[in-house]
Amino acid sequence: MPPLLYAVARNPALPPDLLRLLLDTADADEELAHALAGRTDLDPAQVRRLAGRHEEAAVRLAAGGLLPAAEVDPLARPGVAIALLEDGRGAPTWALALSGVADRYLRIRLASCPGLPDEAAETLAADQDTDVVAELGLHTRRPDLLARLARHPGNDVRRWVAANEAAPPELLTALLADEDVHVRGHAAGNPATPATAAARALTDDPLVRRKLAEHPGLPAGLYHRLAEDDTPWIRDNLARNPGIDPPLLRRLATDPDRDVRHRLAHHPYVPLDVLGRLAVTVRLGPALLPRIADASPDELAALAGDSEPRVRMLVAQHRDLPAPVRDRLAEDPDASVANAVAPHPGLPPARLVGLLDRFGSKVATALAANPDAPAALLDRIATTTPVPAKALRAIAAHRHATPDALARCLTSPDPRTAEAAAANPALPPNAQRALIG
Repeated sequence: MPPLLYAVARNPALPPDLLRLLLDTADADEELAHALAGRTDLDPAQVRRLAGRHEEAAVRLAAGGLLPAAEVDPLARPGVAIALLEDGRGAPTWALALSGVADRYLRIRLASCPGLPDEAAETLAADQDTDVVAELGLHTRRPDLLARLARHPGNDVRRWVAANEAAPPELLTALLADEDVHVRGHAAGNPATPATAAARALTDDPLVRRKLAEHPGLPAGLYHRLAEDDTPWIRDNLARNPGIDPPLLRRLATDPDRDVRHRLAHHPYVPLDVLGRLAVTVRLGPALLPRIADASPDELAALAGDSEPRVRMLVAQHRDLPAPVRDRLAEDPDASVANAVAPHPGLPPARLVGLLDRFGSKVATALAANPDAPAALLDRIATTTPVPAKALRAIAAHRHATPDALARCLTSPDPRTAEAAAANPALPPNAQRALIG
């Protein structure tokens, strides 16, 4: 098969005659059938054809909502039936029959399905494979069944019962005294465990204290005691806990461990002045931080005017900035700030061109990822020598890519770039046809 055939099969602009041709080819090609099953424009007859010939394609069609439950025999196609049950679209009566299938992985998946009938849940609870029972322990919402599974001889089963937030508080309290340290740990960190009971785990094993540091409802004093722990991974979990107070957030910002400070930067309630200091002491990367995502327009404007480029970079990662803030950052003299804001939607074409004129290849990839980048700008980047590999990959997937730019992408030595171009709806039909061969 041509190497880009599967990418073409995903192209949403595939003409009907080429789709029919690929469906004919897919009769003997499982991978091609799987690619076609991800399309949203298949008619019912095409869905039935793919589902009838290929199991993995049928599972994907079921998960995508194209294959109706009425057309599935659960015993003949258990994998497909479970995909429907996982999505809440299968018939509940299937669960009991499927609880006895020979494939343990299917039973494990079944145990995680929502709304299992009681009889099916009872059968899974008695399964000889403890992984099946453990999965049920994590997902069931039946208090009586959880109480029974909490006495299971398998540590893994009790461990996942202790992690289940539907478990009754009194049951979680009892599991804090379990002989297995992992069971105690999951119970200590479970938000449904009463805070007064969980607090007793402070004197337990470090693994238990690490999970305790995740509990969002403990008294503030207990969190401060955990912050004194010598084990960095305990303080790391504490730094992500939404229940810690502002004084502790500030205290953790000076933690000697870099990973703890990095984790704190992603805390949803970290004060902005603390976040500004963290931006200088920790490499935070390109992700939009939760506190920046929730910042008010006035806060964003203030941060965009900060003298520290690494703080301005944090704001530039936001993709819904007020236009004045966005445009101000697009004129920033620092290349790293300009690179961060370059993908922001809504930037006028003239500003995008200006960014490329000022910073060249330093911002080429970010500009190519901008959804509003005009075709002329993409062509200019694509013909740059040498063109950054990631920039060409972004162009290959861009809605404004021209046929010439896509032709260049199709010859890229990077398979991801060529595949993105083959799947791009802007690729002309004659080029799609040539790739099919």
